[in-house]
Amino acid sequence: MIMRRIGRFLVAFLAVTGFVFLGLMGLGGWLAAHMAEGDGKKMADRMVLTLDLDAPFRDTTRENPLAMLSGERSYGLRQVVEALDRAAADSRVSGVFATLGHSPLGLAGRQDLRDAVARFRASGKPAVLFAETLGEGGSGTLDYYLATAFSQVWLQPSGDVGLTGLWVESPFIKGTLDLLGIKAQFSGRHEYKSAIDMFTETGFTPAHRENLGRLLDSWSEQIVAGIAAARGLPEPQVRELMGKGPFLASEALAARLVDKVGYRDEAWGMIAGIGKDKAEEMDLGDYAARLDHPKGVKVALISGIGAIHRGESHHGLDGDGDFGSQTVAEAFRDAVDDDAVKVILFRVDSPGGSYIASDTVHHEVERARKAGKKVVVSMGNYAASGGYFVAMGADRIIAAPGTITGSIGVFTGKVVLDEFWKKLGISWDEMHRGDNAGMWSANQPFSSQAKARIDTLLDHIYADFTGKASAARNLDAARMDKLARGRIWTGADAKQSGLVDGLGGWAEALSQVRQVGGLKVDETLTLVEFPRPRKPWQVLAESLGGGSVAERRILARIEPLLDVLAPAAGAQLRAPDLRGPR
Repeated sequence: MIMRRIGRFLVAFLAVTGFVFLGLMGLGGWLAAHMAEGDGKKMADRMVLTLDLDAPFRDTTRENPLAMLSGERSYGLRQVVEALDRAAADSRVSGVFATLGHSPLGLAGRQDLRDAVARFRASGKPAVLFAETLGEGGSGTLDYYLATAFSQVWLQPSGDVGLTGLWVESPFIKGTLDLLGIKAQFSGRHEYKSAIDMFTETGFTPAHRENLGRLLDSWSEQIVAGIAAARGLPEPQVRELMGKGPFLASEALAARLVDKVGYRDEAWGMIAGIGKDKAEEMDLGDYAARLDHPKGVKVALISGIGAIHRGESHHGLDGDGDFGSQTVAEAFRDAVDDDAVKVILFRVDSPGGSYIASDTVHHEVERARKAGKKVVVSMGNYAASGGYFVAMGADRIIAAPGTITGSIGVFTGKVVLDEFWKKLGISWDEMHRGDNAGMWSANQPFSSQAKARIDTLLDHIYADFTGKASAARNLDAARMDKLARGRIWTGADAKQSGLVDGLGGWAEALSQVRQVGGLKVDETLTLVEFPRPRKPWQVLAESLGGGSVAERRILARIEPLLDVLAPAAGAQLRAPDLRGPR
């Protein structure tokens, strides 16, 4: 134990020391660049903003420390949307030039970005997209859907448009478990709660097939309508084309799926110009970072991203994290205690998780409203099961049309390995005090008494979930039960059924913030993150060192220096589970 602590201490110390060294090197480069270019904030009188849609997109402002040091490009979705809206009214910006191959954005993120590009185009400025390919051996349907937001789509002659349609598939491992002598004992509420089917079934159940079928239908409707409107094509024609790809570049041009066939330099020359009149190039992320942000009404921005669990949120070196109920609950309490905060904007992008953790956050949303703070929820790609639980008590819920939401239900269970151990020649023995002491052991099946307690627990959780959802959404119990039972919905379907209030992304969420806060439609807002985002070196030390007391003391002593260097650094299931579809 002592040697382990010493080892962790040394790892943390060396990590922080190395980070400082790299920071000092970066600081030298940063100072040299600023000495050569002035304060670095002046922008050209005429410029075209570039956007790499293949780069990573973050839902929050959390940065990847290693990527920051390497200079890898990444974007924050909210910052990109805001920058496009600002650029539309900026006389210095003459257009936007984006490149795309395969975007990491989910459907909801693509829809948010499409809306922002449409608002930019409404200013009369061009938005050009160049793609080497929109497929190349994979489905390019969602990428093409994103591409059609732009006023002109260029495709390289060797590329293709992989408009092959939508496809879902799921593995089922019951047969493998049977061969190994492993029994899956899972129970859910109710027939549409399909996350456990991979362990208990050999294929889609009728309910599972119905659930996924409606999801595909709704997504297809949205994609067809979006492409048709953007390309000026009749919906029946787009519906006929969808699923018939991939299309060669010449075929895509003939079908009016793209506007030009050519190479990147040709597309760039068309929008930027040539010679003395050529516009300067500026990355949209750099443009966003250099914009001024006037002070306005203070809005607390709280993020619930990832799987929901009890305790604190954890963030890795890649900038991604999870959804710790303690961290999010404390953020709500801090926002409530801040008299300057008028409205809380709660960004949720979660497939669900712990029932107890979800209920903790749901309670804090209710407390905030009782304290006089309005709460608006903005849903990302997922707000399913526990992700919907934490959101349903808000004053307003805004989802993207493609957001996966609902999945109001619960499951729990375990795998039983007693026969599997026998195949390996391993025997177990046990002693216990209490009839249900070993109910969660993987070495024995649930007793009838234990199974009865599980059924009672699941029935209670389902009743609690649906009861709170009924009260929050003003729907009677019978109606809520039809919408629940573990069923998933797209945001568009959820809007029709009353599970959400409106459709849209960041811009619509901010519009709702102004409405519920009784503000002017053009009121300036200042979004302040609660809790304060962790600094890159804090994430690095936590990831590499484990966060012991000694390590935290070292970090506290050198943190003032790291603050100075910031610009340079910038260059088996047991608990009842509220999770969405698998």
